[in-house]
Amino acid sequence: MNAEITSLLIELTSGDDHRAELAVAGLSVHGFEALPGLKEMLISSDDDTRWWAVRTLAQMVNPPIEFLILSLEDESQEVRQCAALAICHHPDASAIRNLLKMMAETETVTTNLAATALIAIGKDAIPGLLDLLPNLKDVSRIEAYRAIACIEDQRSIPVLMAAMDEDSLAINYWVEEGLNRLGLGMVYLKPD
Repeated sequence: MNAEITSLLIELTSGDDHRAELAVAGLSVHGFEALPGLKEMLISSDDDTRWWAVRTLAQMVNPPIEFLILSLEDESQEVRQCAALAICHHPDASAIRNLLKMMAETETVTTNLAATALIAIGKDAIPGLLDLLPNLKDVSRIEAYRAIACIEDQRSIPVLMAAMDEDSLAINYWVEEGLNRLGLGMVYLKPD
């Protein structure tokens, strides 16, 4: 590892957000050369250090997806959230299983970011979302319907149709949105 990368890694963990963001920009340009140092940071006992490592990976053009997937299982909620946001910018179907686990969490930001990452991944996420949906409650359920609606996959039509009578206005909105996106919006006929 060269001296510039070592210096940037020190700045990344300086505790000063401005300096750390400048280091993110510098490290992301180095790409592959910065990975050994970032990999070490990902196994740090310090949550903040792991978060900045994931933040840097997210900024890279082609980060190693396995590092991001590993971070989706981090014990720190903030690190998991950062990894989900990174997946939004670097979608990969191999992250689906971990993102579906995050969908079952009760924290709103976590479920929102997981759903957004699943939307970025697209149609490969639909089978898992449809299987998980009956086990979700509250905001997680709403976010799952949002993801299903935004992905626009024909396989979701039966689930969307069955949910038209849900008691939640938010779910009703996403069901209607999903059906509209699939070209199945409501058609009103004037009786004779």
